[in-house]
Amino acid sequence: MNAAVVRRTLLVGGVALLAVFPLVSGSLYYQNLLILTFLLAIGASGWNIMGGYAGYISLGNSAFVGLGAYTTGILAAKHGVSPFLGCLVGGLVCAVAAALLSLVTRRTRGMYFVIVTFAALQLLGTVATTWTSLTGGSKGLALPLPTWSLAHQDWPFYYSLLAVLVVTVAVSALVRRSKLGLGLFAIQDDEDKATGLGLRTAVYKMIAFVLGGTFVGVAGGIYAYYVTFLNTSAVFDIVTSMLIVLSALLGGRGTVWGPVLGAFIIEPLANLTTTNLGGADSGAIRLLLFGGLLGGVALFLPRGVLPTIATRWPGARRSTPEASPSTGTGTGRSDGAPVTALDRPRGDGRPNVLEVDHLVKSFGGLRAVDSVALTVAAGSITGLIGPNGSGKTTLFNLIDGTIGAQSGRIAVDQRHLERRGRPTRAHAGLARTYQLPRLFPSLTVIENIVLPERRFSLRRLFLKRVTPAERDRAMAVVDSLGLASYADTSPGDLSYGQRKLVELAQVLWLDPVLVMLDEPAAGISPALSQRLAGMIRSLHRQGVGILLVEHDLAFLSSLCQRVYVMSGGQIIANGTVAEVRADQHVVDAYLGDSVALNPAGAPA
Repeated sequence: MNAAVVRRTLLVGGVALLAVFPLVSGSLYYQNLLILTFLLAIGASGWNIMGGYAGYISLGNSAFVGLGAYTTGILAAKHGVSPFLGCLVGGLVCAVAAALLSLVTRRTRGMYFVIVTFAALQLLGTVATTWTSLTGGSKGLALPLPTWSLAHQDWPFYYSLLAVLVVTVAVSALVRRSKLGLGLFAIQDDEDKATGLGLRTAVYKMIAFVLGGTFVGVAGGIYAYYVTFLNTSAVFDIVTSMLIVLSALLGGRGTVWGPVLGAFIIEPLANLTTTNLGGADSGAIRLLLFGGLLGGVALFLPRGVLPTIATRWPGARRSTPEASPSTGTGTGRSDGAPVTALDRPRGDGRPNVLEVDHLVKSFGGLRAVDSVALTVAAGSITGLIGPNGSGKTTLFNLIDGTIGAQSGRIAVDQRHLERRGRPTRAHAGLARTYQLPRLFPSLTVIENIVLPERRFSLRRLFLKRVTPAERDRAMAVVDSLGLASYADTSPGDLSYGQRKLVELAQVLWLDPVLVMLDEPAAGISPALSQRLAGMIRSLHRQGVGILLVEHDLAFLSSLCQRVYVMSGGQIIANGTVAEVRADQHVVDAYLGDSVALNPAGAPA
């Protein structure tokens, strides 16, 4: 039987079993245990959208539990609103709070993001404690008692949380299989590169944060009605946040069902420490248990339970395709015909696709780029050469927006972009490769190629990760590169030179007017170098402007009509390859006379 069918059958069977459990068992103990497990699973699944897919680890997700709980409690206790309606309002409040928090944290990453989210949790707890007229402060807030018959036990809590869990997992699965999920995984791998490919990463992260926080807030509101009494220490609790994170890590961060599995392991253990390991040492035992579990996960199951099982399941591993005459070298078709991913040809006669004027960037007392001016005409191949430390890569970083210029003008296809962000520059038609190819290891080769966004659209984010039309077009690209056998594998399975070809195909998906190539021929075989040269000539024929940094003068001479030479952050010469070779300033720069102008450690 097909593995997907087996998996789907098991999942449907598991949900059905949970649905009928209260009907066949009158045990309030197990009902309550499952209620708390559902709550933890919702929290872990919500956290996983941001922490597992995008890689932004938060320690403040229990803030959404508390915010949803207090919103529901206040509406029920002071305004007579049904808690089952109030929890929806709590989810909306949490959505707004998550959006605001994403704005606050949009420039923070790594440990700084962890600290800010933890601070948000503590701040909300402090506000709830001190705003006594609204929340009851340290005295707590009592909700109305349930009014249904005792014969129904805790069924309303049980089934409502089960329903929220099913919806949360369904949304998590939808996100993972959509372009939103594709972008979130790219953000986890290399956020700066994703931004340069046109992804508005701040919007991606905001949506992820809002989706996760909303469902946790709804669950928090139901939990408030379940316990009927709220105090800040119970719902704005760092321990709850830690259990949420631990559940996702144990089950498998970045998977759909891993956080749920982790919750079904963690909550019974937490309950065990509460009921069976009481006494004066219960806190220390609990700390030891979960601290040891976290350490064990980090040492022995760093990917979590589900990914580990998946890789060890018979037939789960995809064997690496054997190299063939075409795939082994990555040179593609034997006729050497270049391949591009462009949709529309561009004729000659258009204005310059790049105009840089008086661009300046300093690092401390070192002026890395000093009043640089250059142009790239449509349909031209322009070279940029110079010794190491001359400022070439810094200039590239200024043009594509990786770093900001202190002064000067940058225009791409007549659009002034010096004050615009990287996604806007990519949407304007600017694309760039790097000295060392930067692909996304969490994505397949095909997904890497189709990831770039030529324009932003909210509707597009919820399309399939790779639409059938995109796959057909991308398969034609990888086939022409001789990499069809690697289409659905990680780019880590490719050679260095093959990754360079894939990166070029990736940036061409933007349909650019200007492509900046940073040492494309460095470290690759002559066969791949010729293949790459063919692709560059094809772009030239289609009217795309190309700015090429390259130390291989033979490779550069075979392509470029015009060359600029940098030294000490300045353009010291420009003209044809023959003209700049004959320029004494250029000869002196390459002979090393410019060393005095380029202190050690100067940016390249």
